[in-house]
Amino acid sequence: MSIQPTGSFSTAAPYVPVVLPPQPTKNTPNALPPLDRTVVWDVPFDRVTLKQSVQRIEELVRRGEPSYVITANLNYVMLHEQESDLQAITGDADLILADGQPIVWRSKLGPNPLPERVAGSELIFKLAQAASQNRWGIYFLGGAEGVAETCAKRLARDYPGMRIAGIESPPFRELSQAEQEAQENRIRDSKAEILLVAFGQPKGERWIHEHYRRLGVPVSIQLGASFDFIAGTAKRAPKAWQKIGAEWAYRMLSDPKRLVPRYASNAMFLAGSLVKDWKHKVESWGMSVDDQPQAARSSGHARRQGD
Repeated sequence: MSIQPTGSFSTAAPYVPVVLPPQPTKNTPNALPPLDRTVVWDVPFDRVTLKQSVQRIEELVRRGEPSYVITANLNYVMLHEQESDLQAITGDADLILADGQPIVWRSKLGPNPLPERVAGSELIFKLAQAASQNRWGIYFLGGAEGVAETCAKRLARDYPGMRIAGIESPPFRELSQAEQEAQENRIRDSKAEILLVAFGQPKGERWIHEHYRRLGVPVSIQLGASFDFIAGTAKRAPKAWQKIGAEWAYRMLSDPKRLVPRYASNAMFLAGSLVKDWKHKVESWGMSVDDQPQAARSSGHARRQGD
């Protein structure tokens, strides 16, 4: 026997689930507005000035999620082509700066040129200034014994309010697991807002990519020889050399044994890249650099027959 509903029962309203907006989690960084980018020799670069770079880094620090910045010079662009793992490292970076005048010059041949070179050796002073104004801590990691300490103390002297969160010059060897864990704990416990690394290319970028999430530092940056420039163990090129894009030549002459092989490789890469650019340009005109005019081919063939 079926039971029919009577008037004493009211019909329930249909169930409508309540959908809440997704809540940010600790593993989901708050997105910042994207920056305009341009690609030079297969490497994406953010189209920012030095001032805009510092502003972006300040935004990343305030966001509070682990991130890193790449200062890419011509050597990095070359390595990016030669070593496949660097492509993922570049892709995960929150900010990619053009630290090489040839990169800026090449970008001007395209529709979205870079506004200027952003040199890591200039960026470090602006970061110290921002840390001074915001009472942020900077952790100095890398360089030869004593270099990071001298660099940190000189910046703290010139930019009062900048907190030295830590100074460390690890040995030039692979750390044991226990040493690596202790190093990570020191950096994490320092509560630094910025981590500056001087391990060289591409070791520094690889190290940051491997560790930055566990360290929890809002911004990590590999800055190459910047520690040495500030500490006085290396001399930066005069402004005149910088303006004509010859800073590499000045550095090579100051340390030929170490830098001549590197800059020779960079020069060969640059020449090869420019040749590829020229071929692509010719092909965009509907021509091929391998084609010769029919008359020239016939003339050459006739000369060979007559020899």
